[in-house]
Amino acid sequence: MEKEKAVVVLSGGLDSTTCMGIAKQEGYELYPITFDYGQRHRREVEQAKQIAQFYNVKKHLIVPLDFLKQIGGSALTDDNIQVRQDGVEEDIPDTYVPARNLTFLSLATAYAEVMGARVIYIGVSHVDYSGYPDCRPEFIRSMEETVNLATKTGVSNERIMIKAPLIQLSKGETIKWGLSLGVPYHLTTSCYLGDELACGLCDSCRLRIQGFKWNKATDPVPYGIEVDWDLSDKKEK
Repeated sequence: MEKEKAVVVLSGGLDSTTCMGIAKQEGYELYPITFDYGQRHRREVEQAKQIAQFYNVKKHLIVPLDFLKQIGGSALTDDNIQVRQDGVEEDIPDTYVPARNLTFLSLATAYAEVMGARVIYIGVSHVDYSGYPDCRPEFIRSMEETVNLATKTGVSNERIMIKAPLIQLSKGETIKWGLSLGVPYHLTTSCYLGDELACGLCDSCRLRIQGFKWNKATDPVPYGIEVDWDLSDKKEK
């Protein structure tokens, strides 16, 4: 029997790669889509290629989105805005990229419709995250409704579902799930600076380190700072 298809928004980071593992476990044929939008941490595109190979996918679509770089307005797309490294911000940080997930899900929808996929996976979380408005459950619900109003599939008595399985999970809980699935975290990258050695100080690195420590596990990617992985007690979720 032919497997149902799922499009996975694959950044090359920890969360999206966990979604690859979840989608595989749930029996879908994986069709990852990766966006090269001129991000400072463009290294994630190369890691996404390796992750796609790890899961032996039939097709890995890489989409150039230079206009997000041209628009700027984010520390990830504007070289004049520096990535903060002084702790996880509570407000919407400078690493917020305007309309990023809105754009990603729109294009993933087009891909899903053409490929005959009825599910799109995206690795957003509303728990351990940097305050991005496009990671909230209400955005995902609203986007799914819009997708089904705006597509031939949606108006033909079929639906495209947007799955965000990590949306209510902490980073520690996400990693715990991924470790149980054998997700190749050694191939992922999370650091906003995009260097070979993760900085360990940006929001993304701090949340990732916290998640592995909560699991009493050592992150398999190298850091440019010394990280003590020997914890006696788990961190709070």
